[in-house]
Parts: sequence; C-alpha cells; structure tokens
Amino acid sequence: MPEIIFETPRLIGRHLDGDDLDDMLLVYGDRDAMRWVGDGEALSRDEAARWIQITQDNYGRRGYGMIALILRESGEVIGFCGLVHPGGQLEAEIKYALKRSHWGMGIATEAARAMIDYGSQCHGLRHIIATTAPENVASHRVLLKAGMARGDLVVNDDGSTTQYFDWHAPAV
Repeated sequence: MPEIIFETPRLIGRHLDGDDLDDMLLVYGDRDAMRWVGDGEALSRDEAARWIQITQDNYGRRGYGMIALILRESGEVIGFCGLVHPGGQLEAEIKYALKRSHWGMGIATEAARAMIDYGSQCHGLRHIIATTAPENVASHRVLLKAGMARGDLVVNDDGSTTQYFDWHAPAV
C-alpha cells in the first residue's frame, strides 16, 4: 500500500505507484483539461509511466512529489497534486489536476491547502510557488482560496505570459 501523505474531510492523498497509470491517463490524457498544463498536450501512456517513475525517484531524493488524490467516499482516484521542482528550480511549486467530473467542487482547493500544510509542516518549506496561464481564472481562485497571494505576471522568452502565485510561511 502506498504511503498516505494527508487526509482531509473528502480526500486521501497518497504516494503514486504503477497501478495509478490508467487513472493518470484519465486526467493527463484529457486534451481539453491539459490545455492549462505544461505544454498543453495530453500525455501518452509512455510519458505517464515515465512521470510515475520520476515522481517515485523524487520521493527518495526530496521526500515529496506528486501524489494521487482519492475520494474518501468511493475510493476512486480523482486527480493528482504535489510539490515539484520543474527544471530543477529552487522553489517548490504546487501542481494539481483533477478529472473534469470533479471540477468546481472545491476539491482542488482542499488538496492544495493540504499539500501546502504538508510541505510546510513535514518538510520545512517556507516558500511555495504556483504558476498558471493568466487566462486560467479557475486556478487563480483555487490558489487564492488555498492561501497563496497573487505574484508577478512574467513575460516568458517565447512571448507567452505566466501568472505567479506565492505562499510564505508565517514569521515565527
């Protein structure tokens, strides 16, 4: 049984394992949902399997990474959430994606809050970022409700823009 990372009123967050491949494809293989993620392309089966392996490597290297989100009432994997360091960036970045059937229910906010708490309390993270497309207003709401603050709007090398969000641990 993969390690449980957090529990909330509606969710269980646990480490990924190879059995999550089909559920990962239901989320990250959905072209419409992926328009807001990474390069906007759906993942292939091989890419999803590679991502699970990279995530498992991150558990050993950093102690955290992406996790599966299980709906308590049904036991169904409904999405994924985690703290990652894309491209080796210094700051931990929160990422999440849900099956479309679970959008608009506050689940992403619940998962993001729990992941921020986990990163802070279990790994001593004092600063967590998030990045979104400026047009992804739903994700902006999730991040603000999860306790993040809107940061800079950055123009990327390719001319696209990225909206940053920041969470800082309270001063001690």
